[in-house]
Amino acid sequence: MADPRGFLKHTRADAPKRPTDERLGDWQEVYAALSTEDMTAQVSEQASRCMDCGIPFCHSGSAGCPLGNLIPEWNDMVRRGQWQAAGDRLHATNNFPEFTGKLCPAPCEAACVLAISPEAGGAVTIKRVEETIAEVNWANDHVTAQVTEAHTGKRVAVVGSGPGGLAAAQQLTRAGHEVTVYERDDRIGGLLRYGIPEFKMEKSVLDRRLAQMRDEGTKFITGCEVGVDLTVEDLRAGYDAVVLAVGALRGRDDTTIPGRELKGVHLAMEHLVPANKECEGDGPASISARGKHVIILGGGDTGADCYGTATRQGALSVTQLDNYPQPPTARDDDRSPWPTWPYILRTYPAHEEAGERKFAVAIESFVGDDEGNVRAVRLREVKVQRDENGRRQVVPVSDEVQELPCDLALLAIGFEGVERMPLLDGLGIDLTKRGTIGCGSNWETTTPGVFVCGDAHRGASLVVWAIAEGRSVANAVDAHLTGSSQLPSPVHPTALPLAV
Repeated sequence: MADPRGFLKHTRADAPKRPTDERLGDWQEVYAALSTEDMTAQVSEQASRCMDCGIPFCHSGSAGCPLGNLIPEWNDMVRRGQWQAAGDRLHATNNFPEFTGKLCPAPCEAACVLAISPEAGGAVTIKRVEETIAEVNWANDHVTAQVTEAHTGKRVAVVGSGPGGLAAAQQLTRAGHEVTVYERDDRIGGLLRYGIPEFKMEKSVLDRRLAQMRDEGTKFITGCEVGVDLTVEDLRAGYDAVVLAVGALRGRDDTTIPGRELKGVHLAMEHLVPANKECEGDGPASISARGKHVIILGGGDTGADCYGTATRQGALSVTQLDNYPQPPTARDDDRSPWPTWPYILRTYPAHEEAGERKFAVAIESFVGDDEGNVRAVRLREVKVQRDENGRRQVVPVSDEVQELPCDLALLAIGFEGVERMPLLDGLGIDLTKRGTIGCGSNWETTTPGVFVCGDAHRGASLVVWAIAEGRSVANAVDAHLTGSSQLPSPVHPTALPLAV
């Protein structure tokens, strides 16, 4: 059993970060490199804080991890130094623990019993333990290709190579199907490749997992937009089933802001994608923050990614704007009681490096120069409210206007769903009111033999939900092709995280 006094002996300790000036000088991950001995010793101590609760909310599908990660089990294995066994238990529920260990915001930690009261010292560092298990197993060559000896003769096309598509592809390949992943970009990975900055996850982490998948038999085709380069007719003729994992990449814009048309005002992904391509060695980014005053509209993850990217590119200043007031630093039990996802101020490593954040403000207008370039933004204090129909409204609360210099403005205000594409028209698939692709209880769309998973189905969400949906759709496709399936199916298409 677990050490019932572990959390009393040890306090929570997150992974140490590299010095700020060092981080801003390169694109490497922000966390400090530790020796294997120090890393395993620190993480084993942190894992010993887990109490192996009788009802472990951390891996509850609604409050904690949608993958159902067996967190108390591998925490205790780590405490005992059984790293390979911990890796086996971790991979039993998660195809890509190194991705989630680096990128997931860890709803499991919010649902940890030790997060109920500050007197308990804080949640177990589940995310850190998870990542370390994965890294130790990779370092010791315990993560190997799982090549099946039984082949079904069925062919499956997966369209899109983000975490949902990759999870579905790996599961279906291991079930004996012949799987081909199609990606319209020049490299595999979707947002893992071109949306996530290098300082959050170095792409060598992605590449080694793709090498494993290739060794298992999954095929990858890049630079192919299905529905254009590969016709829908050829797709349906060549495959017994199709999985749509095309993401929800249609960025939300706000064309009502005066001056939106000025040069230098961009959607966030127009900044992040070329920055990531530069890190891949494709030449200078087409949109760079070097020598510029940068304004980022939007207080979420994408805004923070733009923030850290701009500082590394050499911005003169970076200011991130949020319409909402600054959240509290601790959970308010009346607003978001445990084990729901808490409404608190989230400070990312990028925020510790440079720049500033402003809350309860909105851009009244972009101000341009004589050549049509943005040179400033005008801000007003605001509050967010709902009208009589429940629609969100941003209402000014002051007549005072503040003007900030701005040479580059980035709109990181979310995503509106799946991009319009010939593939969907050719398959006869309409989008829902939320801009997503609907499906039945078995993940099948309105077009027989065509399934959906990940952000394309759920809308822009967490990497852990994408992997969970990818594993679940693999079960559905396997059953569709063979009559039954032994593959795990951790979530239902209608599953939602517990929220208030």
